[in-house]
Amino acid sequence: MHRVRAKRVVLAAGGYPGDYAKGEVIEGLAEAAALDGKVFHAGTALKDGQVVTSGGRVLCATAIGESVSAAQQQAYRLAEKIRWNGCFYRKDIGYRAIARERGES
Repeated sequence: MHRVRAKRVVLAAGGYPGDYAKGEVIEGLAEAAALDGKVFHAGTALKDGQVVTSGGRVLCATAIGESVSAAQQQAYRLAEKIRWNGCFYRKDIGYRAIARERGES
């Protein structure tokens, strides 16, 4: 059986989990869509033909790879294409799994 690994990076609104702005225009979705992986929408809305923020956990950049490290790198490539005022995401997603994969734990 061929096994692949998946990683996801949640892109959140600035201030989350506390107060956060809504209605920020999200850019870079087309660029992210051109890459391998998938961007899932959670806290988004369509306003005047543009995708805008409407929640705290706005998007989830998801990728698969032959290893956890490869999946993580691709998920971050997706996340890096996406931007809006206040967008943030953690930079340490999967570090424990990558350490195990490398035999470091």
